Amino acid sequence: MSTEESHLQVLRLLQTNPRVNQRGLADALGISLGKTNYCLKALMSKGLIKVQNFRSSDNKLAYAYLLTPSGMAEKSKLTAEFLKRKLAEYESLQAEIEQLKTEIDNE
Repeated sequence: MSTEESHLQVLRLLQTNPRVNQRGLADALGISLGKTNYCLKALMSKGLIKVQNFRSSDNKLAYAYLLTPSGMAEKSKLTAEFLKRKLAEYESLQAEIEQLKTEIDNE
């Protein structure tokens, strides 16, 4: 999974469940906890997400990761790019499938 895809997946998951913890995020994405932490720090440094403490600061698990307005815009941009890539892959696969069907029919 590329960095852009990781960031998109993190943004998508955080938008639907801002109170997910890093371990839950890592499990949902199928990536290591370290990579999850790295992604979150990168997104925070870019100003795409912010961390909000919604309980006492003594509880490290009581944080919410909220998308900022620029995070929402970046998520939309990454989603459009991802969709464009996947549609191109889909069209390429369709053409390859049609070519293989033609080869089978000709044999």
